[in-house]
Amino acid sequence: MKKSYRILAINPGSTSTKIALFEGEQEVFMTSITHSEKDLKPFHAISEQHEFRTHIIEEQLLQNSIGMESLDAVVGRGGLVKPIPSGTYRVNRKMLDDLLKAEWGEHASNLGGIIAFDIAKKQGIPAFIVDPVVVDEMEPLARISGIPDMERRSIFHALNQKAVARKAAAELNKTYETVNLIVVHMGGGISVGAHCRGRVIDVNNAFDGDGPFTPERAGGLPAGQLVDLCFSGRYTRDELKKRLVGRGGMVAYLGTNDMRSIENEARDINTEKGLLYHAMAYQIAKEIGLCATVLKGDVDGVVLTGGIAYDKVFIRWIEERTAWIAPAIVCAGQEEMAALAHGALRVIAGDEDVKDY
Repeated sequence: MKKSYRILAINPGSTSTKIALFEGEQEVFMTSITHSEKDLKPFHAISEQHEFRTHIIEEQLLQNSIGMESLDAVVGRGGLVKPIPSGTYRVNRKMLDDLLKAEWGEHASNLGGIIAFDIAKKQGIPAFIVDPVVVDEMEPLARISGIPDMERRSIFHALNQKAVARKAAAELNKTYETVNLIVVHMGGGISVGAHCRGRVIDVNNAFDGDGPFTPERAGGLPAGQLVDLCFSGRYTRDELKKRLVGRGGMVAYLGTNDMRSIENEARDINTEKGLLYHAMAYQIAKEIGLCATVLKGDVDGVVLTGGIAYDKVFIRWIEERTAWIAPAIVCAGQEEMAALAHGALRVIAGDEDVKDY
């Protein structure tokens, strides 16, 4: 039996593509390929970029003496597919069609499954996605919004949340399926999920900017004032949506989404930057409190992850308001590339059943 499978992981972003090669659980190669505006200008839809990006990935592997024939599987970041439970999914024709047509929305992450399929097909090996952003395990109670015209949706940082939740459970000498955790991913977007024994039963819709305000998202807003703003004539529909997601939050206040650039100045909460930075921690703590009620107070740990989790002062501000709920477990950064590879490894090694879309 083969002991060390070689898995290529692919994580496409709007202007870059990260690739990593794993032998078993060990990362042996990683690089990030940047795509200029000029490179991407010829493509009218994101899905049209897949051949261009596939070719560049293959060139990078060749330049680094990584033989395509040595691969056992290719795994891509899951994009906007239909809502599905957590797990590792084989890229099949239905999924490919949905991604190519952007049936459930257009996003750079849609390219993950498409490119994985492109490369895997040439080698006759399987292509997978793992825990896409639309993982949906929400309870019926969590879907009710308050008006029948809209239902709350599960769109969040599922890949990293699930990965760090498993890691945190191991630190507690338990399995993910036996613990209750509140997981907070803090990056350009912020998602706070209530993980109940292996399922995310409630979470804010980070894709649309729900929940706490973030470096670039407005977060939950006063509903009446938002309606007034919609009809004020100051913004077009597209401009207002961009104001909520992309140019909201810290970008709207300070003109930047780079929290590292303001960390030192933001230590003093009597300054504008300090007040705003502290307010973001305050709103995250409030969302953690909401998830604590979802879990009925039975919480084994509060897991803090993402780039902002490197800031110890910011973490302390959150802990000051949430320590009574459960101890904080800090997993700074993100585990996305490893999470992709490990998800694929679990199915090709026979430790977990692959799922069909």
